[in-house]
Amino acid sequence: MYVIGIDLGTQSLKGLLVDINGKIIMEANCAHDPVYPYPAWAEQVVADWIHSFKKVVHELIQKSGVAPEEIGTIGMDAINDSIVVIDHEGNPMMNSIIWLDRRAETEIKTIEKKISSERVFEITGLNLDSSHTAAKMLWVKKHHPEIYEKCKNILNVDSFMVHWMTGESVVDYAQASASMLYNVTDKCWDAEMAKVFDIDPQLLGRIGKPEEVCGHLTEQAAKELGLTTKTKVIIGTGDEHSACVGSGLVKPGMVCDITGTAEPVAAVADKPVFDKIGNLVETHHHADARWWLIENPGFVSGGSTRWFRDNIMRYDNYDIMNVMAATSPVGSNGVIFLPCMQGAMTPTWNGNARGTFTGLTLNNNFDDLARAVFEGIAFGLRDNVDRFEEIGMDCSNVRIVGGSTKSPLWCQMKADLLGKPMTATKSAEGAAIGAAMLASVAEGNFKDLDEAAEAMVELGATYEPDVQKKASYDEAYGRYKECYAAMELFFDKCYS
Repeated sequence: MYVIGIDLGTQSLKGLLVDINGKIIMEANCAHDPVYPYPAWAEQVVADWIHSFKKVVHELIQKSGVAPEEIGTIGMDAINDSIVVIDHEGNPMMNSIIWLDRRAETEIKTIEKKISSERVFEITGLNLDSSHTAAKMLWVKKHHPEIYEKCKNILNVDSFMVHWMTGESVVDYAQASASMLYNVTDKCWDAEMAKVFDIDPQLLGRIGKPEEVCGHLTEQAAKELGLTTKTKVIIGTGDEHSACVGSGLVKPGMVCDITGTAEPVAAVADKPVFDKIGNLVETHHHADARWWLIENPGFVSGGSTRWFRDNIMRYDNYDIMNVMAATSPVGSNGVIFLPCMQGAMTPTWNGNARGTFTGLTLNNNFDDLARAVFEGIAFGLRDNVDRFEEIGMDCSNVRIVGGSTKSPLWCQMKADLLGKPMTATKSAEGAAIGAAMLASVAEGNFKDLDEAAEAMVELGATYEPDVQKKASYDEAYGRYKECYAAMELFFDKCYS
């Protein structure tokens, strides 16, 4: 039977129709944009996601000619650290508060009076940070008690879409591990954290493996999608976790640079690994339930390049931005861009951080600014790879998946900056491929994710580092680190 893999991202929803052998038969996508009602807030109209989902599934079926009854399983991944509050009929009660949102900074300060950040990290593997879902849930409870008291669930986005399809309230280990309500070592909801936040973690649903079939399409969902109630639905996972699966990271000793709206950097481990140097990287579960994922959410990556393209350059495509950036030398003629457009997760976790250009002179031009945007984001990658190595992780095998695979300039820049070879996946749609891999295992098309990876993960170009550029990149990286350290004092003074 065929499967459908769906990747619900910040700016679009992408779908793949995949046959029994793992071959992609058809692709489709539909754009949607978040809304930013106030500074540091970020939301999504939930109906936009449902519209995108239905449009993509209809297009996959209609253009492929595959009969609806031949769709065996749907696999869904979606953005992390985002919540959808639903009533007892499954209807959204407010806009989704998405991962870019930082409105819960005050709530985090309240929690800090109850429990130390060190204890939170020990239990959950996470920083006590407003980006995580428990903080957003607490904000809803405090500011909209009339909604909180009447809701059925507060779900992750993939969990909401699964509920819309099946009526089931479920969450996988990976998404649960990003909540601050989960014990990352014991793989269960944590009573101490639930008490600290005064939130019942069961609001997020029952925990299971992402490839577990949790139900079939309801009659209503099947009708709206143009499918049948024979189609099964798996629990699914987060987009960065799915991207790791889709890039072939299904065993320890591998690192993945995931370039979407954000740029998570993740490494696979066979046991929980905690960053005791400075909590830069967090400890999550992998979408492959055998492993853990040591990762950092990174800077706003594709979100920053899009912002620069749309608001500064005002051109329609990224090709011109790449051409401009290639004209500027390593170090962008002294210009530094800090991509902290919605706070920072690297080189420190700081919700007060803001995006900045510094080092401008009358000699600088668009070429320098364009390159500074690419370099600033790449510096965040180095922050995290350096930390992985400092805590003893193997970073010799680094893969790039996502939008930056379409930019050889950016890929080469990262390889030169790290001084390591980097291999890009052939397809930019790593997360959707990961969702399809999970669905294929559930359907029985492959016995496990290892077999699915052998069949479905295709690698593209490998970028070897130019050793002659390493010294220049080291100098530029040092300036970036000093700039951030100096600006962090200003951020905390003016935006806290």
